[in-house]
Amino acid sequence: MSQPLPLENLCFLKLGGSLITDKDTPHTPRLDVLERLAGEIARARQQRPEMCLVIGHGSGSFGHVPAKKYGTREGVSTPEEWRGFVEVWKEAAALNRLVRDALHAAGVPAISLPPSAMVTSRQGRVLSWELGVVRAALHAGLVPVIYGDVIFDVVLGGTILSTEDLFTYLASALHPRRLLLAGREEGVWADYPHCTQLVEQITPADAGKISRVVSGSTATDVTGGMESKVQLCLALVGKLPRLEIQIFSGGEAGAVENALLGKPSGTRIWRGEAATPGGS
Repeated sequence: MSQPLPLENLCFLKLGGSLITDKDTPHTPRLDVLERLAGEIARARQQRPEMCLVIGHGSGSFGHVPAKKYGTREGVSTPEEWRGFVEVWKEAAALNRLVRDALHAAGVPAISLPPSAMVTSRQGRVLSWELGVVRAALHAGLVPVIYGDVIFDVVLGGTILSTEDLFTYLASALHPRRLLLAGREEGVWADYPHCTQLVEQITPADAGKISRVVSGSTATDVTGGMESKVQLCLALVGKLPRLEIQIFSGGEAGAVENALLGKPSGTRIWRGEAATPGGS
């Protein structure tokens, strides 16, 4: 590699499974939403060509349904569970192809990097991941796309790592300045499911009260829902002081584009006033 990775311009974007699929109806993509989001990503990259971008996406009504049926995240050992492991892999890959096709149609040079072929884990945590491929893609001006996927685990046999799990490891290695989590919710609600009080920002100092104000997802989500997402984010900003994370709705036209251009909405998760604010 002749040039160092421009970390100041590195951004991670997750397209939530609830945003790109109908999570209440198995195997149901929201193709119109995917097309719109891909267009917003393409326009943002045109306006900020210096931005390095890694995209991740959830499995929504594709992978989560067989994952719940077979209990894949908890471990895999029997022949039936391994058949379930393959079924989750197939569903996650099928949705990834739709995401990739939408990005290509919009002119985004996306390249899928399936975690099942690159990552191993130990008790549900990344054990090894050769990141040279990710770095090479970024240096080439491409957009790596990862997603929640089945993983071979040295203790559990097999498991599932969510996009947040994967982003947590990847962020610790690549140090992005921003991590954008686009879902259907406007952010973190203090009064879910009434959804009238949006939490504008969360810092590690708020960790003790998070479980009292944040509820999990109401749809099928084997990787934990909103509470585990917030806890993962807090742990990450605790390790990476300059990182800012935004949880926001991608349902409104232009929201993802604006977030990529540094005009985010929703709930901000960051280290606090003592840290240097992020941005790209």
